[in-house]
Amino acid sequence: MIITSNSDSDDRILVKKLARAEQIGNQQVPEVSLRPQKLTELIGRQNEKHILSLLVHATKKKWEKSEKTAADHVLFYGPPGLGKTTLAHILANELGVTIKVTSGPAIERQADLIAILTNLAAGDVLFIDEIHRLRKPVEELLYPAMEDFQIDIIVGQGTASQSVRFTLPPFTLVGATTRIGLLSSPLRDRFGVHLHLDFYATQELEMMLERLVKQDHLQADAEALTEIARRARGTARIAVRLLRRVKEFALVHGEKERITQKIAADTLDLLGIDVYGLDRLDQAILRTMIEKYDGGPVGLKTLAAAVGEDEDTLEAVYEPYLMRAGFLKRTSRGRMVTKLVYEHLGQMI
Repeated sequence: MIITSNSDSDDRILVKKLARAEQIGNQQVPEVSLRPQKLTELIGRQNEKHILSLLVHATKKKWEKSEKTAADHVLFYGPPGLGKTTLAHILANELGVTIKVTSGPAIERQADLIAILTNLAAGDVLFIDEIHRLRKPVEELLYPAMEDFQIDIIVGQGTASQSVRFTLPPFTLVGATTRIGLLSSPLRDRFGVHLHLDFYATQELEMMLERLVKQDHLQADAEALTEIARRARGTARIAVRLLRRVKEFALVHGEKERITQKIAADTLDLLGIDVYGLDRLDQAILRTMIEKYDGGPVGLKTLAAAVGEDEDTLEAVYEPYLMRAGFLKRTSRGRMVTKLVYEHLGQMI
C-alpha cells in the first residue's frame, strides 16, 4: 500500500522518515558499485569504447615487441556524472597497470606533482580529475613530463642554483574536466586522445539501473526503471542516486519486495523532480527568467544573483542539460528560455 502525503506537514514527516531509512539502509544493505571494470561491461559509449580498445591493443602490441612505452595521454571532457572517472579506471584495468588518482586542486605545488610522478611505474596511469584547476607552475611542469618523460628541477638559489633533470618511467596521463574551455592550449594539445562524453540515452540508463537492481537482489518493474531513467537528466550518477531514494521510499512504506512505477513516481515527485528531470533549482531558474526578465535575454551573472547560485555552478551543472532538453538557449545578448518552458510550466506567452 502506498501512502501519499496531502499536506506540507505530511511531506516533512516523509522526508524525515526517508532520512532515517537512508541511514538504516546504508548500515544494513551495502550499495554495490555500478562501475564496470572492463570495456565489454560498459553500457553505451560505443565510439569511446572503440577508440580506447584500439589504444589498448596498440599499446600491448608495442609491449610484445619489448618497446618500453605507455599508452598515449587521454583527455575526457563533458558534464559531471557521465563516467570520466570510470573510463580512467577501465583503461588502467584493460592495460593491466596501476592507476594513481588525484585532482587538480589537490596538487598545490610542483613538489606535490614531482612526488606523484617519481612514484609511478612504467606504463602506469595517472588520473587527474578537474585538471583545468591545476595551478600554472604545476601545469608547466607537466609539459616535459608528458612529452619527454622528464622533469627539470631547480636546486639551490641565486648564483648557486642549478637545473637537475630527472627521467621518469613512461606513463599515461588521463585528464578529466567539465570545463575544457578553461584548459590552456599547451596542455590540451599534449593529449593524444580527446573524448567528449555526452549525456546517456534513457534506454542506456534503464540498462544500468536494471544491472544495479539485479546486483542488489531486488525486483523492479520495467516501468519503474523507465520512470527513474527519464528523470535522471541523462546522467548515470543521478540515476543511481534516484534509485537509492526510491528504494528508501519503498522501505518506509513496506513495499521493499518490488519497486513499482507508482513508488518511483511518488518518490521523485516528493523530491521535486518533474517528468523532464528538472529539480527545484532548474525550475527556479526558468521561472525567474520568465517572471523577472520576460524570458530573457539575461546575463549569467544577473541570473546567478537572482536565484542565489554561483555562476560556475549554473554554467557547468545546470545549463548543459537545460540546453540539451530544449528549455534554454544562449544568444549574444544572454540566456533565453524557449517556447517549451512556457508549455511545461503551464504559463502563457
